[in-house]
Amino acid sequence: MTAGKSSIPPADVVTRIRYLRGQRVLLDSDLAELYGVPTHRLNEAVRRNKDRFPPDFCFPVTKQELKHLISQIAISSSGHGGRRKPPNAFSEHGAIMAATILNSRRAVEMSIYVVRAFVKAREMVQHHSKLARELTALKKSVATLDAETRRQFDQVYEAILGLMNPAIRRQ
Repeated sequence: MTAGKSSIPPADVVTRIRYLRGQRVLLDSDLAELYGVPTHRLNEAVRRNKDRFPPDFCFPVTKQELKHLISQIAISSSGHGGRRKPPNAFSEHGAIMAATILNSRRAVEMSIYVVRAFVKAREMVQHHSKLARELTALKKSVATLDAETRRQFDQVYEAILGLMNPAIRRQ
């Protein structure tokens, strides 16, 4: 990746947000790409400024979490030319703090998009949670239907839930 350039369009930032340890996070490689710096430079800056990154701002991804991420979003495995160390995960506050320590114009500009992406992710969670509650209420109301109609509704209900992001459904 060329420094100063991001291949992540700002509108796609929200698709890079993952759910780990009860938080919405961006992985260091996505954040570095967004801010237009190499991943190792971002992590180097974080190491030099440890006091600015408490565990709720930035934390290393565990091996188990990494296995799950590899299967979910196709991060390359370490045996195939991938990373030697697990990535760091940055919460919304950690992503903004990273922009302040990088102190590049690109990082400051893109931090606005990061904040908006986390806000959009929260809105999506609220929307999905509301939809799930409405579906549950609807499912309870169809209890009076005949067995075949209930079976058909259950299939549609399960299909809709399957389309919802599993991380969002857990909330």
